[in-house]
Amino acid sequence: MLVFSAHGVPPTVRQEAKDRLLQVIDATCPLVTKVHLEALKFAREKRTIILIGHKDHQEIIGTSGEAPDRTLVVDSVAAVDALQVEDPERLAFLTQTTLSLYDTQEIVARLRQRFPKIIGPASDDICYATQNRQEAVEQVAKDVDLILVVGSQNSSNSNRLVELAQRLNRKAKLIDSARDIDPGWLDGVTRIGLTAGASAPEILVEQVSERLAEFGFTDQRDLDLIREDVRFTLPPELQSIAPAPRR
Repeated sequence: MLVFSAHGVPPTVRQEAKDRLLQVIDATCPLVTKVHLEALKFAREKRTIILIGHKDHQEIIGTSGEAPDRTLVVDSVAAVDALQVEDPERLAFLTQTTLSLYDTQEIVARLRQRFPKIIGPASDDICYATQNRQEAVEQVAKDVDLILVVGSQNSSNSNRLVELAQRLNRKAKLIDSARDIDPGWLDGVTRIGLTAGASAPEILVEQVSERLAEFGFTDQRDLDLIREDVRFTLPPELQSIAPAPRR
């Protein structure tokens, strides 16, 4: 059994799985699939694709694999300034879905400045869950002394939340679980903001909340800043065995 993660995989991996007759569950996020399809479209139009993201990130590896000979990866304004392209008239850009909305806007603005004929996707590629959490951190940071982000060290969107909080002059820490909380972080802290990466299990957030209560932060409340009502269907391979939805 082979599971393709939400970050997606390049076509070479799909073909290898097929050649080896592996049973596959494709759990690629539909928002990532959208970017893959956009890459294919731009490649068919014979455009060079400027892919905004971190070159070693799994999502970028998957997306760039759709058209490796036509894709250039950039992760900063400086990288845009260093770009050398064959035909400035035939360019398109795409973005990793888990980037900082603010950094991405700066990079796209520089791309449009350097290459006025560049085109982009019909709609924003940044994951709605990533964007919502960034906007929530921006609001919460005004009223707290410390922000804890529950997420893995290699989670792009979790790291962007920490960076955003720090940019707003707030202390911020990325933790995998409640066990990672250092009591020293709480010295002089009266209010804590708690958030999580887009794929962090809810139970981990609950456990961190309980641990904070043990440290004396018992007045806890949820801030319903942005309501998410997007639902994705299960991978086809799981639909037949999934339990019926609750009514």
